[in-house]
Amino acid sequence: MTKPEAKQPPSITYRDSGVDIDAGNALVSAIKPLAKATRRPGADADLGGFGALFDLKQAGFKDPILVAANDGVGTKLKIAIDTGQHATIGIDLVAMCVNDLLAQGAEPLFFLDYYATGKLDVDVARAVVSGIAEGCKLAGCALIGGETAEMPGMYAGNDYDLAGFAVGAVERGAILPRSDVAAGDVLIALPSSGVHSNGYSLVRRLVSEAKASWDKPAPFDGPTTLAAALLAPTRIYVKPMLKAIRETGAIKAIAHITGGGISENVPRVLPDGLAAHVDLSRWTAQPVFGWLQQVGRLDDAQMLRTFNCGVGLIAVVAQASADDVMRVLTAAGETPLRIGAIEPGSGNKTQAKGKGEAEAVRYTGTLKHTA
Repeated sequence: MTKPEAKQPPSITYRDSGVDIDAGNALVSAIKPLAKATRRPGADADLGGFGALFDLKQAGFKDPILVAANDGVGTKLKIAIDTGQHATIGIDLVAMCVNDLLAQGAEPLFFLDYYATGKLDVDVARAVVSGIAEGCKLAGCALIGGETAEMPGMYAGNDYDLAGFAVGAVERGAILPRSDVAAGDVLIALPSSGVHSNGYSLVRRLVSEAKASWDKPAPFDGPTTLAAALLAPTRIYVKPMLKAIRETGAIKAIAHITGGGISENVPRVLPDGLAAHVDLSRWTAQPVFGWLQQVGRLDDAQMLRTFNCGVGLIAVVAQASADDVMRVLTAAGETPLRIGAIEPGSGNKTQAKGKGEAEAVRYTGTLKHTA
């Protein structure tokens, strides 16, 4: 008598290992309309190809230099994950990249994102990509591709990570910073919307120190919850600044005030032998900065090397052209502020990187915060 065949165990599928291809396909279908809404001259293809195409000639460039930037959102992402508020974190991702392109004088053309998680939640991912699409519209660039990675075992619980990659272009003769930055030039600042996307490891530590709750009113912002206040998205300065660059021809350099604050970022656009004089009395920072400074017992120097302190971007402009630049920025809906000037000094971008603000940026006055 023959023995019955042994029953084979069921096959182990990709889904059994934690990766859901169907969920990935559902996400692609959900975000196609979002990407389509960001189309611009030069970018007409749909999502789904192995690569994304962009036509520089169709975008109107004659002799372009390509400029690329990539970045993430840092631990601000952890607040979004812990509170389930994902709608604006994608704007931060785009802003961190396109504002850096702007600092080279470049117009952002297209953007690609990378979203990685342990288990794909289509609703969460769509909310994040919706924010990315909104950021692209604010910057005038096209969302032409990206990658979603489901990696069980790499991320715990609901954790996910984001990275962004932006490419822009600038005509060969218009690259910033220019070589004619000189003593006497004016520093024109544009306000930030708050903490933007830098210093959040310290922010989260200070929230813990203060025993504050994400879902309770922010100690510095009335009825707004602490989470909502700290998740205010990074401002995107592309459209007003490109308008000022093109209409005035007077902007010599732009510093995007990110990690390292004013102290570390302004020196990056200064030639040897020059320094920046910044008058802290020229603006009033948002209340969040006063709260962070108080809870952390931080002096002004520490604040200015960690946070943007109310200033998200600084442009260097010749004194004779400052009024013209201020006029164009104001007409574009900005609130530009003269906060200082370029002066002779021993500081330069190489020295500043290692020695901080003392040589490359000179401050007068003290930080002010609204109540």
